[in-house]
Amino acid sequence: MNDDANVIGNPWDRLRQFTAARIALGRAGISMPTAPQLAFQLAHARARDAVHMELDAERLAGALSVELNLPCIVVHSAADDRATYLRRPDLGRMLDPAGRAALAALAPPAAPYDIGFVIADGLSALAIEQHALPFLRSWSGAATAMSVAPLVIARQGRVAIGDDVAQLLGVPLVVVLIGERPGLSSPDSMGLYLTWQPQVGLTDERRNCISNVRPAGLDVDAAARKLHYLVAEARRRGLSGVALKDDSDTAPVPIDETANFLLPVWSDTSVRPV
Repeated sequence: MNDDANVIGNPWDRLRQFTAARIALGRAGISMPTAPQLAFQLAHARARDAVHMELDAERLAGALSVELNLPCIVVHSAADDRATYLRRPDLGRMLDPAGRAALAALAPPAAPYDIGFVIADGLSALAIEQHALPFLRSWSGAATAMSVAPLVIARQGRVAIGDDVAQLLGVPLVVVLIGERPGLSSPDSMGLYLTWQPQVGLTDERRNCISNVRPAGLDVDAAARKLHYLVAEARRRGLSGVALKDDSDTAPVPIDETANFLLPVWSDTSVRPV
């Protein structure tokens, strides 16, 4: 029997073309139709798989080194395994002793680095495997003459592990690429977190975030342009976080400082109400 014949439609059905959200699914009696229910279970399974997926860090490091012509170092957070990482977020924010030793042993650069990139699996290694290299390729293709520290891949890493890495590398600005918490329509979303003058113990209001980097969200080229703007402004103004706004897509709007903001502004005075 055709299940569709038993589904009662929803008047919002035409809006589904504009969103991946689960709206206007209809109903079969008092229940959800079979097809949406199965689709929900599949999306939930994909999200769980993304959380537990292991990042092939060595393969990614090799690809990054060849493509970007930059050294790439693989380190590990203080969370020994995935189960510990999920239970103990604090351990994912710091390097383990071996990682600290590996970064501390690097030869100092002839001149200080301008920026460092840390790539962490986060809660979706899938996002990092799919988008980290294309994003960094786009970034480097239009990058200004900034000196970049060796790339660091952090297994079982949280955002704040970038502060630990940045202090050891001596960079004034760090960008963390990390797999974001999967949603039921986005198991492959990557986030970018920028921090000026990173140091261990900083809280998140000191960071800028560019979220939902993926083909179905913000594509890598658009994300690279946003990051270029934020990096340039962070270096120019010496700050990041809540004090630094992303105005890269906003045209300046003239403001009449004498106007009363409680009253509407009428562009045609001949039709102003009386």
